Amino acid sequence: MKVAILGYGTVGSAVVKTLLENQKIIKARCGQDIIPVIALAKTPKNNVLIPVTTDFNEILNRDDIDVFVEVMGGIDKPFELISEILKKGKSVVTANKALLAYHRYELENLAKNLAFGYEASVAGGIPIIKVLKEGLSANNIIGIKGILNGTCNYILTCMQQGMDFNNALKKAQELGYAESDPSFDIQGKDAAHKLLILASIAYHLDAKPEDILIEGIENIGSEDMYFAKEFDFTIKLLGIAKLKNSCVELRIHPTMISKDKILSKVDGVMNAVSIEGDLLGESLYYGAGAGGMATASAVISDLIDIAKENLKSPMLGFRKNIEFKLLKQEEIYTKYYLRIKVEDRIGVLSEITQLMSKNLISIDSFLQKSKKNENHATLFFTTHFTYEKSIKALLEILEKQDFIKDKPFMMRIEE
Repeated sequence: MKVAILGYGTVGSAVVKTLLENQKIIKARCGQDIIPVIALAKTPKNNVLIPVTTDFNEILNRDDIDVFVEVMGGIDKPFELISEILKKGKSVVTANKALLAYHRYELENLAKNLAFGYEASVAGGIPIIKVLKEGLSANNIIGIKGILNGTCNYILTCMQQGMDFNNALKKAQELGYAESDPSFDIQGKDAAHKLLILASIAYHLDAKPEDILIEGIENIGSEDMYFAKEFDFTIKLLGIAKLKNSCVELRIHPTMISKDKILSKVDGVMNAVSIEGDLLGESLYYGAGAGGMATASAVISDLIDIAKENLKSPMLGFRKNIEFKLLKQEEIYTKYYLRIKVEDRIGVLSEITQLMSKNLISIDSFLQKSKKNENHATLFFTTHFTYEKSIKALLEILEKQDFIKDKPFMMRIEE
């Protein structure tokens, strides 16, 4: 089986290197050679393992290529190229989560019965796509919770150890875990793309990033880490999907989770996904979520499946649409954490609790932190279960109060 690599950067070169170096073991597992024969790059490359071209048509018009591996990144250009490939009746493997977040259903319609692999698009080398499509295919998926972005997980791990956000981000950039412009990661967008792919497989839900709740980690401070430690929580950026009757709740945001939960113990750049099925119960999948070799591992697993002719089912796993709808954001029902900086005077706490009561919010725990010779205090609250619309209404009212010294900060708590 001959393969073309579209994109010859970190991942593309790792795929080529692995296919060549592990050729014997790969053939033993799939019954035939998988040979990378040409790669596409933006600019000419030196010291490469296979021929490289900058002309896509040179690759597309070759009759001897069986599978195209897309590891270019981006959205519009890869969609255009993959559409042309599928129209020519050729199979595709991609690691492109952003592409799939926006165009997965269009690509499924184009692919029809063609093999289309995308294991590498979510959680790097963790075979989470196969778990959902194959291993748990008999289960009704009750919920998914995942640490889907290694950059954010590394930053939050550093902050747990006493580092502030800016220094943790700088360290992540120095180590190559974060880009020079880290906004795509720290704002939660990368994790959102991955959650949408998982939700498509679990629920056949056609939603775009703009449709779901997405919040990043950039507003988390040392005070929040202090509160989390005091009350035995850990803060993680989680992707959450929950099935509620015929609706699916999808959200990405920093989350307080109890220290006795397995996800709270996943540190550094690692990823982990917890899936709850109605038959199996909860299962956890852990491993490297990024990096050239981890991603190459997932790409090549798809190539091996194609060589074994195992990818003949619909791309997203459903023969027909299942009638699940996206839950409205204001109907999210969970517990919340609030950090409120206020004027340190008599009556302020009473005013806040009255406002909470009017918005049907019940306090679970409370902590006050004050500093000597300062006229303000920081109040920390956790709530019992309430609706997103109630907490948003409370925050809007609080921002208008004259005793508020800074914009109140909210984080969701997951049990």
